[in-house]
Amino acid sequence: MDVYEVAEEYLGRGETGALATIVKKLGAAPREEGAKMFVGGDGKFFGTVGGGCMEADVWQAAMKVVKTGEPRMLHFRMDGKQIEDEGMICGGNIDVFIEPVTEKYKGLYTQIKDLEKVGSKAFVVTRFSEASLDKSILLEDGTVLGDPLDEEAKAAITAHPDLRKPAVSNSVIIEPVLSSAFLYIFGAGHVSQFVSRIAATVDFRVAVIDDRAEFANAERFPEAESVMVEEFSRVFESLPFHGNEYVVILTRGHKHDALVLGEVLKKPARYIGMIGSRRKTKMVYEYLKSQGYDEKLLQQVHAPIGLDIYSETPQEIAVSIVAELIKVRRQPAKP
Repeated sequence: MDVYEVAEEYLGRGETGALATIVKKLGAAPREEGAKMFVGGDGKFFGTVGGGCMEADVWQAAMKVVKTGEPRMLHFRMDGKQIEDEGMICGGNIDVFIEPVTEKYKGLYTQIKDLEKVGSKAFVVTRFSEASLDKSILLEDGTVLGDPLDEEAKAAITAHPDLRKPAVSNSVIIEPVLSSAFLYIFGAGHVSQFVSRIAATVDFRVAVIDDRAEFANAERFPEAESVMVEEFSRVFESLPFHGNEYVVILTRGHKHDALVLGEVLKKPARYIGMIGSRRKTKMVYEYLKSQGYDEKLLQQVHAPIGLDIYSETPQEIAVSIVAELIKVRRQPAKP
């Protein structure tokens, strides 16, 4: 689950917690800037900021933040001696900000979660001292949610419109709200089942689409955020595309593959992949070109789909597909 969803659940039950975020990194480290971990007042934690001894220290500090309600900035300097003493293999310097999660900002956390889902451009601004915390969201149209935001802070944000990771200046942290990775799986066969399971495990939000209710149902895809039974030719009327969507085409035949691919190519998407042999792919491409689709557009499609790991079984094929999704997700988005 997204850490903001977890925070929302805890606050909904009248419980509190703490949110840890990597806000600065120099050198090697397991996680990048922006990685988050939620620690509940009950000691349970969700997400990760890198594991190992460092994460254990973050957990302990987070439990103190839960009790005191006071934010903290932790500085980890992994020099050679510390690496040797603790058996760590990373030698980066990392700053982790820990903030209390309380009822005051429940609505703000919900708003961040919702903005992630729809892909709206926004920035979260956190100002802190030893005993205080102010938090705001600046929307693309200039609207400010949460605590008031001074003009100096607004100017600092607008000066970095393409910010993709947290920026720290003194006691101010600016974070871009990055849209969640949403995966549309077209086709609900055996390979799709395993793609859905594995993709959900690595934090893709999954939607499965098929025109057969006996295949597309919650029993076969319990981890999917949504399962839709709809004709492939009609479902695009209700599917939102914001440009960060991932599409995996695993339907039961060439006809359906061509139909879905043709519709997807009309949409902005981060990744489009289609299963099948090179011969089948060529047939689908030739058909779409005869319908007026440009060759350059077709070159964006990952087909045959997945990384080449000599996979054969549905499980292995699913691993190769999700591995390719992760590879694309970790690459910088094209402007």
